[in-house]
Amino acid sequence: MTNAVRLRPPLSESEVVELEVGDRVSLSGPMYGARDAAHKKMVDLLDQKKPLPVDLRGHVIFYVGPTPAPPGKPIGSAGPTTSLRMDPYAPRMYEYGVRATVGKGNRGQPVIDALVKHRAAYLIAIGGLGATLAQQIRSAKVVAYPELGTEALWEFQVEDFPAIVANDARGRDIFREGQELWAKRLAVA
Repeated sequence: MTNAVRLRPPLSESEVVELEVGDRVSLSGPMYGARDAAHKKMVDLLDQKKPLPVDLRGHVIFYVGPTPAPPGKPIGSAGPTTSLRMDPYAPRMYEYGVRATVGKGNRGQPVIDALVKHRAAYLIAIGGLGATLAQQIRSAKVVAYPELGTEALWEFQVEDFPAIVANDARGRDIFREGQELWAKRLAVA
C-alpha cells in the first residue's frame, strides 16, 4: 500500500496519537481477531480483575469471524464485522490498553470518547472484501475460547493489512465529517 502509515503492533501511544482521520494504514505483524462473544468474555475477566488469556495491551483487535481455511491457506474469508456490536465492550478494552480496533461502520459517542481518553484509534476495513483481506493474513490460530468457533479469540500474523483511520485519538470522526462536507456541498449546489 503506497503512501500508507506503516504500523507494526504492539503500538505505542505516540504512534497512535499521530494518526489522523482519513490516514491510510498498513499493518504488519501480530493482530488479534474477536467478535462480541469473545469481547464479552474478556470484559467479564477484566471486571473480575482477572488476566486476559493473551496480553492485548498495545495491540490491534480486528472485529472478524473468519471462515474455515481452504486447503493450503491459513484462513478463509476474513471480512470486518459491524463494529457497533462491540460498542458495549470497546471502552473497557481501550481502558485495558488495546491501542486500535479494525471493523466496519461507525461507532457510538461513548466509544469515540473512550478513544480520546485512552489514546486509541478505530480503523475501518472495506466490507465485502473478506477474501482479499484474507490474503494479507499469513498465519492464523485460535488462542482462546475455542468453544466459540469462528467467534473465538484469534491471533493472526498479517502483512500490509490495509485500513483507514475512522476515529482518531483527538475525537475526530470520518463519518460525521463526511456527512458535514456533503451537507455543505449540497447547500452550495
